[in-house]
Amino acid sequence: MNHPDYYRTMARYNQWMNGNIYACCGQLSDGDLKADRGAFFKSIHATLNHLLYGDRVWMGRLSHQPYAYPNLGQDLYADFDDLRQARTEMDAALIDWVATFTPAWLAQPFEYTSNIDRQVRLLPTWLLVTHLFNHQTHHRGQITTLLGDFRERIYRLGWTNKNVP
Repeated sequence: MNHPDYYRTMARYNQWMNGNIYACCGQLSDGDLKADRGAFFKSIHATLNHLLYGDRVWMGRLSHQPYAYPNLGQDLYADFDDLRQARTEMDAALIDWVATFTPAWLAQPFEYTSNIDRQVRLLPTWLLVTHLFNHQTHHRGQITTLLGDFRERIYRLGWTNKNVP
């Protein structure tokens, strides 16, 4: 089981890295953001939407306030600025949410039904919260690969040479 402080750190890191990603993406045209680049969710914009979708689903599920979600892969926001605002709000909500974590809550088992295969699962809460943050990292990695196509036009993310929160 992970300690609550781990998740507080991950939530701050998540907010910081999402800010970096959105700053880079904000330098691209709408056409560049929405072009099919061969990624799992096709475009940078759709992948950013999927990240927000995933956070809403997992936080809602774990908070016993289920998110009424659209179909997997359906954009939540067509407009980049609206998506960026929703991401900013979600990152703040995640920071507030993880501040409430206790070791006892993280240790308890959590039962849920998968949105993908409709199977009921029972897993430790800490593992599911860890998945929420790993899911972010996984898809941000896809986005940074796609941003590599624009390396001459955008600022480099440079995560290893900046102060991490």
